[in-house]
Amino acid sequence: MKMTDKGGAGRRRIPASGKAVYGCLAFFVVILNLCAWNSAAFCDWYIRYIFPIWVNTYGRLTGLFPFSVGEWMILAGVLLVVLAVVTGIVWAAVSSVTLVRRVAGRKAAGRKVVSYGFGRFARAFYRTFAWILLAVCLVMTLNCFVLYHASPFSRQHFPEDDGEYTIRELIEVYNLVAEACNRLSGEMKRDEEGHVIYPGSRDADGKLLDMQDMARQAMEALGQEYPGLLGYYPRPKPMFFSDFMCQQYMQGYYFPFSMEANYNDVMYILNQPSTMCHELAHLRGYIYEDEANFIGYLACVKTEDPFFQYAGYLSVLDYLHNDLYRASKAGGASYEQAILAVPPVAVSRQVWEDNLFVSQEEWDRINRKAWIDTEVVDKAADAFIDTNLKVNGIADGKTSYSRVVRLLIQYYRKNI
Repeated sequence: MKMTDKGGAGRRRIPASGKAVYGCLAFFVVILNLCAWNSAAFCDWYIRYIFPIWVNTYGRLTGLFPFSVGEWMILAGVLLVVLAVVTGIVWAAVSSVTLVRRVAGRKAAGRKVVSYGFGRFARAFYRTFAWILLAVCLVMTLNCFVLYHASPFSRQHFPEDDGEYTIRELIEVYNLVAEACNRLSGEMKRDEEGHVIYPGSRDADGKLLDMQDMARQAMEALGQEYPGLLGYYPRPKPMFFSDFMCQQYMQGYYFPFSMEANYNDVMYILNQPSTMCHELAHLRGYIYEDEANFIGYLACVKTEDPFFQYAGYLSVLDYLHNDLYRASKAGGASYEQAILAVPPVAVSRQVWEDNLFVSQEEWDRINRKAWIDTEVVDKAADAFIDTNLKVNGIADGKTSYSRVVRLLIQYYRKNI
């Protein structure tokens, strides 16, 4: 419907029905967030009955593409924001020039046409931008924000465990992981330079699986033990901008607006299995990073594939080692008694050599071609991730990743 200003210039306006729909959707987003922040029971119900719908429909659709749809959606979003800024600057400039000429009493018929035409474009652009922004807020709420306020994994599966643990328990679990790493490091197939290679794995029917399908199968198998993990899993996808991910020291991303599990395929190969399973855990509603770390670990070590087992144990070795190091720095009688009763296992040199994020050759290549210094990118990424977690109610921000140690001890306390 075309409407006319009092001044007589034809101008398209948003129909009242469009404004009403926009207002209702915006109100719905606010209500969803309020419900999430105030009711874990609501979030649990949502994750159990509603969230799987998006994975089974939209997730299957984006899964048809061999590349990361979410990665390119982010790039499109960045370009859209840049265009919004440029449009605003140009619109302001054109309007200012036209206003000055009017005040000066100069004829500006041509400029009026330009100003009017660009103004119509700008208004239409910003209306579209507003709808896109609302859609992003809705999708992020449905596929991410609500998940942050659900009952944690520990409350679901270790309800009687307060999560507190002794130094001796820490050493016992550390030793279990260290011994497994020492043993499995000698079973790996390697190239001439000593780097681990993955030959693939065979399923129960003898079919050769690549790493992505093996990760899906590992998560499906873990779902038999934890029903919350049952359901459809899309194939994890490598990211085109994996070099940039390396600069952020990021191993993977879950994209809520594309329902994809994405991983960095430039990082060392032993990081990839647990990362794939970690990101797939987010697709089952486990959004906390420590929980996804734990699920990724458990999915890997419970397979019969030595490569996946080794990758799983390596994924938590640093967290355990760091906690043990902090305990040793604190010292005290409890630490001395614990290491006398249960001496920590020495991790082999081969394991530490395998326990790397990116090879030196890849770092050299990345830093040579990087547009922005890696240190700058890393600090910016850390700040963004830490802020995002805190905004969503994770008080300790990025430090929460290390809480996987507590989950490991709770698990082994219950099962061993």
